[in-house]
Amino acid sequence: MTLFDLSGKTALITGSSGGLGFAMARGLAQAGAQVILHGRNQDKLHEAHLALSGEGFNVLKISFDITDEAAIEKALGNLKEDGVYVDILVNNAGMQLRKPLVELTRNEWDTVINTNLSSAFLLGRNVARQMIARGQGGKVINIGSLMSSVARPTVGAYTAAKGGVRLLTQSMAAEWAEHGIQSNAIGPGYMITEMTQPLVDDPDFNGWITGRTPSRRWGTPEDLVGTVVYLASPASNYVNGQIIYVDGGMLAVL
Repeated sequence: MTLFDLSGKTALITGSSGGLGFAMARGLAQAGAQVILHGRNQDKLHEAHLALSGEGFNVLKISFDITDEAAIEKALGNLKEDGVYVDILVNNAGMQLRKPLVELTRNEWDTVINTNLSSAFLLGRNVARQMIARGQGGKVINIGSLMSSVARPTVGAYTAAKGGVRLLTQSMAAEWAEHGIQSNAIGPGYMITEMTQPLVDDPDFNGWITGRTPSRRWGTPEDLVGTVVYLASPASNYVNGQIIYVDGGMLAVL
């Protein structure tokens, strides 16, 4: 057994048409996995598929609403009909909404919770059902956040959701470990992506990040690759219910 070899495995990464998800998908493909890219924007998904397939990787693509239970069941059913089963699930897709709690509407709260937390439960549950039925184990990797453990103003719903992701991951481990399924989470720190570029360009916020982080820099999507490959590989077969923070040391200091 080669500890970090993912040859013969299939990984589904939600929200992987760009940003952190795309970087993790590429990393898993480089480790030998067949990857299934996922996204709602068809143009971006097509471009991501072309990019990875152009690098010679075995890549599929799929589009479905991660908050829609029927859509999830249909998507996994279509993959099954094609003889494709998910060995590695990365619940990465999510959203952010910045608003003080006293101004947040119920619909806004529900949207953030459903997108960031309920989706991980729904997709994780359905994939785990297949993994258990096949009897070959598997890997579930949920993407948390620094907000899985700490809070900041104006992101209350997101913090509640990502805190829930951490405990959902532990619950998955408690119930699925006996079936050879390892469920873990990654908590990215402040990463440079298309979505965060305006914050990077803000001198005050950028100064706070580089001053607050012991590594004195922002993270990059590629900084997540080693951790996701580790958690997807046989190297982590006795690691379960954990969250690994990839944050340059931010949570380690006051």
